[in-house]
Amino acid sequence: MTASAPGGRDQEAQAGHEPDPRRWKALWVTLVAGFMSLLDVSIVAVALPTIQRELHASAAEVQWVVSGYALSFGLALVTAGRLGDALDRRRIFLLALSGFVLFSAACGAAPNITLLVVARLCQGLAAGFMAPQNSALIQQMFRGGERGRAFGLFGATVGISSAVGPLTGGVILALADGGQGWRWIFYVNVPIGVLAVLLGRRLLPRTPRSGRVHVDVPGVLLLGSGVLALMYPLVQAESGGLSRLWWLFLAGAALLALFARWQYRLVARGRQPLLDPRLFTTVRGYAVGAGIGTLYFVGFSGIWLVFALFYQHGLGFSPLRSGLAVTPFALGSACASVVSGRLVDRLGRMLTVGGLAGVLLGLGGTALLLRLAPLDIAPWVAAPALFVGGLGSGCVISPNITMTLRDVPVHMAGAAGGALQTGQRLGAAVGTAALPGLFYLVLSRGDDYREALVIALGAALTGMLASLALAAYDWRRDRRSGEPHRTCPDDVAHNPVHARHS
Repeated sequence: MTASAPGGRDQEAQAGHEPDPRRWKALWVTLVAGFMSLLDVSIVAVALPTIQRELHASAAEVQWVVSGYALSFGLALVTAGRLGDALDRRRIFLLALSGFVLFSAACGAAPNITLLVVARLCQGLAAGFMAPQNSALIQQMFRGGERGRAFGLFGATVGISSAVGPLTGGVILALADGGQGWRWIFYVNVPIGVLAVLLGRRLLPRTPRSGRVHVDVPGVLLLGSGVLALMYPLVQAESGGLSRLWWLFLAGAALLALFARWQYRLVARGRQPLLDPRLFTTVRGYAVGAGIGTLYFVGFSGIWLVFALFYQHGLGFSPLRSGLAVTPFALGSACASVVSGRLVDRLGRMLTVGGLAGVLLGLGGTALLLRLAPLDIAPWVAAPALFVGGLGSGCVISPNITMTLRDVPVHMAGAAGGALQTGQRLGAAVGTAALPGLFYLVLSRGDDYREALVIALGAALTGMLASLALAAYDWRRDRRSGEPHRTCPDDVAHNPVHARHS
């Protein structure tokens, strides 16, 4: 089967597209499942001391409960998205969600740290297969302005799930009193996931198939090896992985360069690549949006571990109180995400620029207030600044996902969503390795928790500032070109790919 131009098949699909009357109900099923999978990236962090104590694990072993999940999650994304495009997104989603539920139960029942880490690796793999189907199903079920609103809800889910993880974990540990309470962090996924599977079987649409399916196996191996080489030293950072395994960064970059060359060769031969390089060269906003998301997640993902270390170790807070201290950010993000999903159609990239400026202002103010205010009232004093930062974040993640994926042809939606989330996972891996490492480094020189917090947050803001520079560049470029800042009404109009390749 030859590789079609990125827009051709979608022109045909658009001509006869009829909205699925169950599309909004189906969307909520995918959002709930996506919320669970992304929440599990950060929710476990507050329970690590308890898990280490109860399972008699070493610090390096217990770190794999978090990093192993993130690693297998990131490895699966692009391949899973391509399989969903080629086979059936509904089938892949339901199988992955079922696996996620099964391995969540296995995590909760794990009798020792070895089996817990293995279950977490499998759980992350299931989450990685599920995640790209979410954005791809939005592309498939929605058109025009509805697609922007649906992506707004999806982006809100991504942002809020990451922000409320520490609070949710603290609440579960407080309610499930006792040494074994950490198990309920995993068990809570089971009833919710089972209900989502049952509703998904009724509501989710199947993916139309045409022609013979080809899966780019060499591409899968090259991309998987490259992502693994880049992420493994990062997830091993706590045990000296950066100094021992630095050479893997070079190997990963070389493998990804080979992967890119292989994808171009497949396109030139008229065959189906794993990730079509024309996504980055011809689909409006995709390359820039992927870059903005990756840079933003470098700072965004790492700050929650830094706040947890500061509040729990520096101020002696319980996990629940530590989670409550950062709740203003989650509240601001929730409020802004819902609204920004409706504004992105009118404001476009300007919304992202304003949001990033708000995050920088809010988190910069938080760092300053926590440095200067008396310790007994510092969390209360910093709450308004955190809320401002959350408002800004809600105007970054949701609109950026919308603008990055809205012009992607439906038949490439899974791979595109997987690649976008792979960049975000890589950024998150960098942030969660670098920021706590920097925090501990400063702490070792003077035992000053405030100074360690300020320097770590300053490093996070550096990544966000780079994201702002890229967003501002894209905004100015669009203003010069005179292109409208709005979601295209269908897959044919306003998509440069269609104009160039159809």
